[in-house]
Amino acid sequence: MELTFYKYQGTGNDFVMIDNRSDFFPKEDVQLINHLCDRRFGIGGDGLILLENDIETDFKMVYYNSDGNQSSMCGNGGRCLVAFAQQIGVINNQATFMAIDGLHHASISDDGLVSLQMIDVNAIKVASDYVFMNTGSPHHVAIVDDLKNYNIKEEGAKIRYGNLYGSEGSNVNFVNQISNQIFALRTYERGVEDETLACGTGATAVAIAMNKLGKTNSNVIQLEVEGGKLEVSFDKKEDKYTNVFLKGPAQFVFKGTISW
Repeated sequence: MELTFYKYQGTGNDFVMIDNRSDFFPKEDVQLINHLCDRRFGIGGDGLILLENDIETDFKMVYYNSDGNQSSMCGNGGRCLVAFAQQIGVINNQATFMAIDGLHHASISDDGLVSLQMIDVNAIKVASDYVFMNTGSPHHVAIVDDLKNYNIKEEGAKIRYGNLYGSEGSNVNFVNQISNQIFALRTYERGVEDETLACGTGATAVAIAMNKLGKTNSNVIQLEVEGGKLEVSFDKKEDKYTNVFLKGPAQFVFKGTISW
């Protein structure tokens, strides 16, 4: 079988994109998806995303982690999928689409920045040394001092596989404050089981967590990730965060075919 694919990246978070509107892709083939995401023997990517038809919206997003398993929402993946949908003529500069966590709205600016509406967040756990919430995917957020030299893979895996989150695990974000509304973060992603250069739902969780903890009073927060810069904005009323938007670049890398 020969497959046409497109490669996209959003602040270094990279994805294999497939136009599956004709429903040809073997969606249950975990080994195949894992192979396509393999950086040595396949195309390479943090995940694989299918663009499919949807009756009520512009398209449907189906997301797989690089381990081959379908997963929860991916914010940077969603932004890249919007750019992909524009490239193949499914949308112009506005989109609505369905994902595993529900309906999303998005827009693309003239300079190529994609703004994606995330889910509302109203359930936030604040512990002595971390914050936990679900921003479409589960996220553990912890502040550390020496972020640059922190062992993200080792320390992230301890939390991801520890007793705190059970067999489901959690994504893990480590944060350092730069200024009132600028934070640096590095993320360990479950399903990739390593650090990624960026994580959109993670950046969203960090922005909300830092506001919740009183580290910033801003509702527009800049996030410096390993692969670039993201922006998260929101409205806050009491303990509920609504109109949450994740904004940043989403760039086409290359197109190709692969056979197996």
